[in-house]
Amino acid sequence: MTISTLATPSATSNVIPPISSPGIGSNLNVNSIITQLMAVASQPLNQLNAQEASYQAELSAFGTVSNALSTFQTSMNSLSTVSQFQQMQASSSNTSVISATAGSGAIPGNYNLSVTQLAASQKLVSAGQASETASIGSGATTTLTFDFGTISGGSFTAYNGTAGTGTYSGATYTSSGNGTKTVTIGTNNSLDGIAQAINNANIGVTASVINDGSGTNPYHLVLTSNSLGAANSMNISVSGDATLASLLTQNPAGTQDMSESVTAANSSFTLDGLAISRATNTVTDAINGLTLNLAGTGSTSVSVSNDPASVTSSVNSFVSAYNALNTALSGLDSYNSTTSTAGQLLGDPTVNQIVGEINTALNSSVTGLTSGFANLADIGVSFQKDGSLAVDQTTLNNAISTNFNGIAQLFAQTGSATDPLIQYVSGSGSTQPGSYSLAVSQLATQGSATGNAAANLTITQGSNDTLDLSVNGTNASVVIPAGTYANAAALATAVQSAINGNSALSGGNIKVNVTQNSGVLTLTSNTYGSASTVDITGGDGETGLFGTPTSTAGVDVQGTINGVAATGSGQYLSVTGTNSASGLSVQVLGGVTGNRGNINYSTGFAYQLNQMVQQMTDPLNGLIVNATNGINNNIADIESQKTFQNQQLSQLQQQYQQQYTALDVLVGQLTSTSTFLTSQLNSIVSMPNYLSSSTSGG
Repeated sequence: MTISTLATPSATSNVIPPISSPGIGSNLNVNSIITQLMAVASQPLNQLNAQEASYQAELSAFGTVSNALSTFQTSMNSLSTVSQFQQMQASSSNTSVISATAGSGAIPGNYNLSVTQLAASQKLVSAGQASETASIGSGATTTLTFDFGTISGGSFTAYNGTAGTGTYSGATYTSSGNGTKTVTIGTNNSLDGIAQAINNANIGVTASVINDGSGTNPYHLVLTSNSLGAANSMNISVSGDATLASLLTQNPAGTQDMSESVTAANSSFTLDGLAISRATNTVTDAINGLTLNLAGTGSTSVSVSNDPASVTSSVNSFVSAYNALNTALSGLDSYNSTTSTAGQLLGDPTVNQIVGEINTALNSSVTGLTSGFANLADIGVSFQKDGSLAVDQTTLNNAISTNFNGIAQLFAQTGSATDPLIQYVSGSGSTQPGSYSLAVSQLATQGSATGNAAANLTITQGSNDTLDLSVNGTNASVVIPAGTYANAAALATAVQSAINGNSALSGGNIKVNVTQNSGVLTLTSNTYGSASTVDITGGDGETGLFGTPTSTAGVDVQGTINGVAATGSGQYLSVTGTNSASGLSVQVLGGVTGNRGNINYSTGFAYQLNQMVQQMTDPLNGLIVNATNGINNNIADIESQKTFQNQQLSQLQQQYQQQYTALDVLVGQLTSTSTFLTSQLNSIVSMPNYLSSSTSGG
């Protein structure tokens, strides 16, 4: 804090005029004297300023420590998951047929595949028109209603560009039950205007106008379904202008004024001889963890194997993250003998504790592992003389080739079950590494609703085609596509599509599976547990489809982990409380009740360090905040001392001002008196000469 210079007080005397500035009466340099005296008196304050600057430097240094720890923690967090160390790679012998990508859950293997058909989107072509911009029809408001579904049965005449081709005869159309979409055509009723209206409506159909180059009526409206698959064929009804209706109506089981130039189709391929069909060319559910991208017809083989390069990269990332932290901390807690410079936190107990805890963890062994690895040296990671970590690539390569999955356990948080129908889900910071026994007393079930009579296979629009239901507490009303179904299985498929296509249910990812047994339908929720319910609440189709249905709610799994009663939610069992298994969660996929083996849980180096640094940097009670709080308290105390010191110095300065001003006045007065007396004495001394001169003249 700066000490301000006070104004010099004035003084008055009956004999001497006021002194306007110190030193005028006495020639004393009062300001210089006071400045020198205050410089001596200010030394304790200067010491406080220096001490505060030192504390501020420590705060800045701890900011560096905090940033370094945060960066390190980010790296450890990303390396705490198994997927970082168990990445797979996939290759195809013929990428023009299939390319493949391995993801989480993929396992090594070789597969033979043969593609016979790619999934396709349906295309419809209108009859030719003379112009793409000329109006068609009267201009009356017209509504196009699009539905999407599957065309089956009958015969098909392939499209060859002429009228009457690209049409079905005797076919059946079954709606997918996803709801209809409408497009309104106004006064802009040319081919161009119709295409714009359809595209602007964003209904899942792309419209374009093409010119076939012929001399007469060369312009055609082309409609393409945006979704692949046989269940996405278009059914278009038109109300309004009759001319537009005769141009655009398309019912595969009835009037067909448009021609199908490309048929909607599912992809078809074989996987090791097993026939598979999907409504897409990107197949993610045929092989666990593997994405197949179908590109053309033909045969290929796909190989899935471990990706050693990804493991090497992850291990090196771990080493680099530690070395960066070590460099940052060493720079603050060391002494450079060459430059005779000490780090800002040399000898600081907090930094010593951080370094000590991290190094102790890295020099320890991971408990609870089943992989055969226990410490970093087992995979070629070791400390160097300068305190950094280094990787012996030969040792690491050997570890990857002999025990690929074991490396993940050495770094990540991992768990596994001895029972194949028990799936480890997660642990928490409270879960202790170890092996925990599991016993299941009740398996989870799904909510369902089952009819008591065989379903009526004939659905009539407006008569028995609606169904009201509640699934998992969400209400919905659906319309079953009209028609006479060949069998109960076909009807079950239609009912399932109608329910799962309902926006109220699909918006919450709620689905049902519809099955039949001797014609009796059963609706089963896609979820497990007490929240899983299916209730049929009404609709004109309820009685014909189900008679008097019976609903059964699902139940949650029940059991114990390590002898402690676990909380069940659907298929998931979780342990709470303060026991060693607290935070452990598993999924019971099925099986039987009783003892179900063990859950092995371990925490690797990256996970441990992530948790450790998280505690160190905890904003409420971490090592860093405790250290900085102490420093801030010291700074606050110094500020208080500085305030007191400044007050004392201000008073002292005023005192000096008064004293030396008074001295200046006094000296001035004495000087004035001295001058006066001197003058008087000089006068007296000269008087005898004056008298003598007077006598002589007399």
